[in-house]
Amino acid sequence: MSQNRLTTRPWALIAVTVLLVAGVAAIPQQPGTIVAFVELDLILPQMPGYAEAESTFSEDIASYQAEVEALRVSFDSAGRAYQQQEPMLSPTMRQQRQAELQQMQQQAMTREQELAQRAQERNAELLSPFEVRIQTVIDGLRAERNLGMIFNVSTPGNQLISVDPSLNLTSIVIQRITGGP
Repeated sequence: MSQNRLTTRPWALIAVTVLLVAGVAAIPQQPGTIVAFVELDLILPQMPGYAEAESTFSEDIASYQAEVEALRVSFDSAGRAYQQQEPMLSPTMRQQRQAELQQMQQQAMTREQELAQRAQERNAELLSPFEVRIQTVIDGLRAERNLGMIFNVSTPGNQLISVDPSLNLTSIVIQRITGGP
């Protein structure tokens, strides 16, 4: 969703990039303050157990997609049957069938949303151990090599994934903006 917001507001992406670059340039350059990067898309497939987790998730998604497709086929079939019978139905029966179709459509949409939510939860469940392990290793490398920041260059926007907390200038900026001590 955040990626969608950035694509609909390209000026926001430009502003964030300029501020990030300016912010990095404004950081007092302490000895050893270095910016580094990783490519998470290359790391994940190398992790033990990741292929199995990805396969399990793919099977789960296939099952969810099959259920959604079955719901759509059933709704489409009911809609076609209604269209064929509509000319012969009384106004009362037409309203009743239309209500049934609307209810069927609503139930299908609700189930599709439930399955999408379940897929997100399953994805998080399966990937969480890998994400925690990667984050631990990256944070360790950042500290070990005295790096200031590490970016992921595998995705658009080069996400910041680890940063030395001592480089956070937020409180100083707030002090200067508010005129506080």
